[in-house]
Amino acid sequence: MPTEVLSPQALNRATLARQLLLTREKMTVPRAVEHLVGLQAQLARPPYLALWSRLQGFQRDQLTKPALQRTLVRGTMMRGTLHLMSAKDYLRYRDLFRPLLTAAMRSVLKERAAALDLPALLATAKPFLDGKAHTFEDVRAHLMKHHVDGDERAMGFATRMLLPLIQVPEEGLEWGWPGNACFTLAESWLGGKLSTDDDASPLVVRYLAAFGPATVADMQAWSGLKPLKDAFEKVRGKLVEFRDEKKRVLFDLPRAPRPPEETPAPVRFLPDFDNLILSHADRTRVVPEEHRAKLSTQNLRVLNVFLVDGRTAGTWTPERKKGTATLVCKAFAPLKKPVRDALAQEGEDLLRFSDPDASSVAVTFAK
Repeated sequence: MPTEVLSPQALNRATLARQLLLTREKMTVPRAVEHLVGLQAQLARPPYLALWSRLQGFQRDQLTKPALQRTLVRGTMMRGTLHLMSAKDYLRYRDLFRPLLTAAMRSVLKERAAALDLPALLATAKPFLDGKAHTFEDVRAHLMKHHVDGDERAMGFATRMLLPLIQVPEEGLEWGWPGNACFTLAESWLGGKLSTDDDASPLVVRYLAAFGPATVADMQAWSGLKPLKDAFEKVRGKLVEFRDEKKRVLFDLPRAPRPPEETPAPVRFLPDFDNLILSHADRTRVVPEEHRAKLSTQNLRVLNVFLVDGRTAGTWTPERKKGTATLVCKAFAPLKKPVRDALAQEGEDLLRFSDPDASSVAVTFAK
């Protein structure tokens, strides 16, 4: 029997279903975060917006409360970037990413890394952060007291990447974490031990549930882990296989949702660095190739985007002037009136969530 070929449209609808973007789902925030295998959280605000676009009736305290209760954590994971993860997943998978984080540290610091005495550095930093929370200004100052001739910034960055650290949330804040957050050791914060299991095959199954159908290269792009061919081979007997129109092998879970191509996809607003945009080597299932360069800035920041018919159709920017909150949409191509109307309604709802104290909200379209 020939292998079924999945069109870009079929891949789009399957991915949107896994990403909870075909309809807002009714599930708890911790369950959603686990299903999505984390949300990128370079800043504190984006995970709140990402969940608002994915869950029915989402309210801020539904994320902040489990973070304060230590059920959800914010720490460095996939691609060497900050993610909001379940505490369970952080403990299970953080050590799997240790080689990636070490390589990322060396790649950024280059020859500065070679000059660091990493065992001595971490021996100084670890007790300072064990059971105690400090900003990285404090961490760097502590390191300089013990390594007076050291490279302050390099020592701080190496500590941030090599130690399993959690950003500590604070009660009463708008988005759960301050801009200059304190860090502490994950094991002391969570009262549990990091797993030392280096088997990536369970993560293959988790990735496909959230982002499949997908190639091995797609998961490598999402995670930053390489190579993953052996991990896929280990669970291959539990997977089904398809091909895309370029004849690449796509793996998936047998019972994962693959909706019909004609399934409607509502307009959605996504925050900067949303994992929908960053989690495949071939992003054309969501990002038209002609628009790819428009989604990021020169310093590699991935912009806020909006989806029309399941694909990136423009970027958006929030503005606040006195009591009015405005969402400015910049479309990549002209939008029909029904689409503009749908975006305006969705955007106003988003502003009422993000700026509840605004006296008025408005959505505008840049020319």
